[in-house]
Amino acid sequence: MPPSQDVTLDAATAGDAPVVANLLELYVHDLSGIFPLQIGADGRFGYAHLPLYWSEPSTRFAFLIRAGGRLAGFVLATRGSPASDDPDHLDVAEFFVLRSYRRSGVGRAAAFALWDRLPGDWIVRVSEAHPAGLSFWKPVIEDYTHGAFSTRIHHGRQHTFQVFQFRSRNSDVAG
Repeated sequence: MPPSQDVTLDAATAGDAPVVANLLELYVHDLSGIFPLQIGADGRFGYAHLPLYWSEPSTRFAFLIRAGGRLAGFVLATRGSPASDDPDHLDVAEFFVLRSYRRSGVGRAAAFALWDRLPGDWIVRVSEAHPAGLSFWKPVIEDYTHGAFSTRIHHGRQHTFQVFQFRSRNSDVAG
């Protein structure tokens, strides 16, 4: 596994949509044990919002994670969060690192790169039914913010979420 310093976060283009869609299938399969997600008749889970990441570039951001130059995952982020009334809050909508790159620092480096790349106020929502997600996100956010974050509970339609809220480190200089 490549060290985390070899991690890049590359903006995904419309031409990368098939790659992101393929990675989304792996991601949704992982989450289907936590959320009631059903596979379609075509054998795919699908992700209806994916085309919006290229048709709404001011509010939706897609990235490919690479480690040592190799594809390692993806990130989908949005401006506006289901856990906030503020339309300017940035939200980690989906975040996926391939299993072979987990616990190697790749996810941490990708999260840091995301927050540095899009300055502002961030929200990360993690289902309380997803202990692996909670054990990843809390220390990563704590390290990134040096403890300057807040948490609260958000009751979604099917799950209760821990909501982490913080400001990216370079927000004050990016204005």
